[in-house]
Amino acid sequence: MEILSCLDGSHINFFYLQQLEHQKLTSQVHEIVGRINGRFGTLSAVPIHHLDRSLDFQALCALYAITDVALVTSLRDGMNLVSYEFVACQDEKKGVLILSEFAGAAQSLGAGAILVNPWNITDVAAAIAKALNMPSSEREKRHRYNYHHVKTHTAQEWADIFVSELNDTVVEAQLRTKQVPPRLPTKTAIEHYLQSNNRLLILGFNGILTEPVERKGDQYKEMEPTVHPELKEVLVELCHDSKTTVVVLSGSGRTVLDENFKEYDMWLAAENGMFLNPSKGEWMTTMPEQLNMEWVDSVKLVFEYFTERTPRSHFEEREASLVWNYKHADVEFGRIQARELLQHLWTGPISNAAVEVVQGSRSVEVRAAGVTKGAGIDRILGEIVHNKSMTTPIDYVLCVGHFLTKDEDIYAFFEPELPSIGVCLPRGKRPQANAEKKQANHIARTPRRPAPEKTSWNVLDLKKENYFSCAVGRTQTNARYTLGSSDDVVSFLKELAAASSYYSF
Repeated sequence: MEILSCLDGSHINFFYLQQLEHQKLTSQVHEIVGRINGRFGTLSAVPIHHLDRSLDFQALCALYAITDVALVTSLRDGMNLVSYEFVACQDEKKGVLILSEFAGAAQSLGAGAILVNPWNITDVAAAIAKALNMPSSEREKRHRYNYHHVKTHTAQEWADIFVSELNDTVVEAQLRTKQVPPRLPTKTAIEHYLQSNNRLLILGFNGILTEPVERKGDQYKEMEPTVHPELKEVLVELCHDSKTTVVVLSGSGRTVLDENFKEYDMWLAAENGMFLNPSKGEWMTTMPEQLNMEWVDSVKLVFEYFTERTPRSHFEEREASLVWNYKHADVEFGRIQARELLQHLWTGPISNAAVEVVQGSRSVEVRAAGVTKGAGIDRILGEIVHNKSMTTPIDYVLCVGHFLTKDEDIYAFFEPELPSIGVCLPRGKRPQANAEKKQANHIARTPRRPAPEKTSWNVLDLKKENYFSCAVGRTQTNARYTLGSSDDVVSFLKELAAASSYYSF
């Protein structure tokens, strides 16, 4: 049985020790090795082969390959390559890695290794005994996890991620330094609203149409999101206008939106547009290709772990995403826990899953890759056109939200200066019948390109002066305009509804 031991990370720390300390440590190691070999060795064999010299690459790989257990007991190190090299050479033997919890590799290889505190000699001895007597099935399972990590997290992968994050930092710096958008010109927005013929209002829910959340010091009053009481009549008036289509686009689940908006004649888009409910219709799935939820159980375990260890935090399990929220927790402790949570996610449950981690100001969300409000509105727009049998293009868009940075792609979707994103449809095309919709399992349809002989038109005929994107409570945003709070949204929508009601008679 072969055990490869790297005592106290001395192979790395030698470079940082003064000559005297180096000699002292070398002397201590030789003394310990001699004492053990003298007690347990024989004339033909000794238990410890102390190689106090460098090895060439081929010899080192051979040594790794024949080893049954690798013991790395670093008290402090940065990037310990011994652990990775050992795992890479163990594809046949499936050796066990015992790793110091203070080693840098413990964050990435900890799931497949046996982690120990090198200061606790008893635990280290027990770990060695466990590794030597470990069943082959468990050895193979542990090795398979670590080998997959080493094989996929290569130097090239690290370099790509580093460059990507570096580019993201540049973008974030530009966002921080760019000019804060002006306040929404409410009078102008109302004037252009009245002059248009086919309007689309896209409204967020949380922080937009909800009652204001009360503060008390650094704690929030916990409450379920509910529609602001002053907006109920306003929403009825806006939805009643035949020239206006109202869409509530939220990250919340279907149940929450049903409880708050089922009585209104509006479109509801839950979980960032993953699910869509036409005006008083039935829910459908707009992006069924993204509903691979095999990753949920493992992510849920991580969220439960950190919820238990972070007072006043909670996580919400939705149909297509999981959200860990720490807005009610202590600010500093919550941020520390969020960083730890992200490390656990990236090194384990989602390392190879087709998901994205979206960080909010005080939340962490894991959702299927490619699910954003911008991607959702593309499908939603097609459904609206079919459902309402539109024959005239949309010539006015108001988009108001308190969206995460990831979801602000919806603002760019409608920008008239960008290349046309219009969906081409045959003029007068009728929506599918209810029976056909049921056969399609309520999946959003991609509009077909019309035959050459038919007249076609763009769903969007949007001029710059008729597009109003507005971020609420955010100054660093891709939206054109801003508003300070949900109270400002309430005041604006009241004015809009009053003007719409007055000029409709």
